[in-house]
Amino acid sequence: MKKCLSKSCFAALIILVNSLMASAEELDILVVGLFANQAVVEVNGQHHLLKVGKTTPEGVKLIAANSTEAVLEVNGQQQTFPLGNRISSQFTPAPEQPAVSLWPTNGMYLTTGTVSGYTVDFLIDTGAFTVALNSATARRLGLDFYRGEQIGLRTASGYDVGYKVTLDYVQIDEIKVYNVAAVVIDGPEPATALLGMSFLGQVDMQHNGERLDLRQKY
Repeated sequence: MKKCLSKSCFAALIILVNSLMASAEELDILVVGLFANQAVVEVNGQHHLLKVGKTTPEGVKLIAANSTEAVLEVNGQQQTFPLGNRISSQFTPAPEQPAVSLWPTNGMYLTTGTVSGYTVDFLIDTGAFTVALNSATARRLGLDFYRGEQIGLRTASGYDVGYKVTLDYVQIDEIKVYNVAAVVIDGPEPATALLGMSFLGQVDMQHNGERLDLRQKY
């Protein structure tokens, strides 16, 4: 094999060395702006406006973004970057947390979970302040709900009476949240238990197209 002594070969060698040095360089990453599915990311002092799926020249890829945080892929690892938090690319990725992916059925997200060990079918409802169960489901779960604080509720069928309770835990696959506030409606509604914000507010939720991803918080 002949040795390459031309200027072009020497230049190519310099470019290769510089490229290898750059790939080994530690990146200083800061999220300075967040929008729906877009983020302004500062990498080593340079600002880049990224849309989901786009990558900076340094190899930082935007996976997702909302009003509070961005998910970036760096060196093949995904990491959540809150607004204004400076993170080095030499981070040690956090342990993978349990996650559940749901697809809609007739526009609704349905899933099966457990409440204190009993199986319950749920409808994901971000408009519900709390988990909501009908009285038959509550009795099946062994809840003495009449001891709870009585409240008035406006439901699809009109005005109903509800009782505040606390569930030992609610689990969806491997995601488990303890001491979940709930309300038991004294009647047949809701026919399917509502998985409201007393549970959903304690997990990370993210829409990826039609798919809804739930992930246990750290």
